[in-house]
Amino acid sequence: MRRGIRAAIALAALGALAGGARGAPSEADIARLGKDLTPVGAEKAANKDGTIPAWAGGALSAPPGWKVGQKRIDPFAADKPLFSIDASNVDKYQDKLTVGQIALLKTYKGYRMDVYPTRRSCGFPDFVYERTKTNARTAKLASNGWGLEKGVGAAVLFPIPGNGAEAMWNHKLRYMGEGRVEHYASIFSSKSGEFTPLVQDQWVTIPFQSRDNKGVEEVGGVEMKLLNAVVSPAARAGEMILAHWFMNEPTDAWLYFPGQRRVRRAPTFAYDNPVPGYENLETVDAYPMYAGAMDRYDWKLVGKQELYIPYNNFKLIDKSRKYKDVYGPEYVNRDLVRYELHRVWKIEATLKEGMRHLIPHRVFYLDEDNWGVMAVDNYDAQGKIWRVQESSVVPAPEIPACVSQENVSYDLAVGRYIAENATQEQKETDWLAGREGRIDPRKFNPDELRRAGDR
Repeated sequence: MRRGIRAAIALAALGALAGGARGAPSEADIARLGKDLTPVGAEKAANKDGTIPAWAGGALSAPPGWKVGQKRIDPFAADKPLFSIDASNVDKYQDKLTVGQIALLKTYKGYRMDVYPTRRSCGFPDFVYERTKTNARTAKLASNGWGLEKGVGAAVLFPIPGNGAEAMWNHKLRYMGEGRVEHYASIFSSKSGEFTPLVQDQWVTIPFQSRDNKGVEEVGGVEMKLLNAVVSPAARAGEMILAHWFMNEPTDAWLYFPGQRRVRRAPTFAYDNPVPGYENLETVDAYPMYAGAMDRYDWKLVGKQELYIPYNNFKLIDKSRKYKDVYGPEYVNRDLVRYELHRVWKIEATLKEGMRHLIPHRVFYLDEDNWGVMAVDNYDAQGKIWRVQESSVVPAPEIPACVSQENVSYDLAVGRYIAENATQEQKETDWLAGREGRIDPRKFNPDELRRAGDR
């Protein structure tokens, strides 16, 4: 009842669809899926220069001898950089760089981007392709213009997007399995280069991503549930966050602090509020890259462009490295970040009149092959580039799909950054935990949060 009332209020306040309503794609458009378009809507062909190859299905097969849980093997380890971009030649490549990337290159001495051959390694299982074609005909945004009314999971929702909100749903519910158990750290940079990793365990469940899912109603409009527990440092060990994201409503969240020994509701764990304990370097809706309700923005689908984005970053996630090897005082070790030229969807999010947000304008860049947000330019109230986000992607053949964890957000105003989901010193993520029943759904309620904290 409470959520229903809240949703009704939100619907009344929001008005018409941002970016313009549209009907489902034509049958002629849908017929292109799997032909000149990939089964999830990317352009299958190479670009005219041949610098982006044709898509050939992705790197879905496990490397010989590799088993789930082992260190990942880089299938492109023999690749060498084609060239590097730095402050001396940035203008030559600016048409394939974001405003934020250009700012980083010009701001930080020694910052560079090593560009490698493009490997279109992202693909999905056949059932994702089959269900994507169903969504192409039937998926539908809610009347509020930003929520999701119809669609099935374990698929791309809008392979032929008609507006920015549809494309963002492709990111928010891109297929990376039904749930996962993660072990990672958040890194908060300092000028001295010294930092204390905030080590965390995290359980994520996404029932919508079951290949048997029959639609939004079957999961009660739940987008995702997350339980995060701090492991170290000792001063923060035992802190927990429980968050429920919904397809048509604001986020629900609860916090547990060991010193207080009680669970309290966290109505501010949403939108532009800072993540607790994150040194004011990240807003709640910036993790991971973007999450939560989209009601405060108008979403414009600008179109496609070619862009240098982090891709196939096996060197970055290598378990032989220590955090100090990877995360420097001003930026991530440039020897470890691989960039490739890919086609991306560009989406502009502009704050609605009468709404409030610390970031009134955002520009998102979504990889066409996996629909993940790979880069974001965030602007302040004066229209100046402020925070620059980059994600990364590698194929995980056990799912099989591309997955994203390591992401970084540079705050140009304070000269610091936060690196999220840093896995280098932690054990491998269990991407099959949801599918294979290793996540207890009872974990994701406030009563269990209290019991877990008391143990």
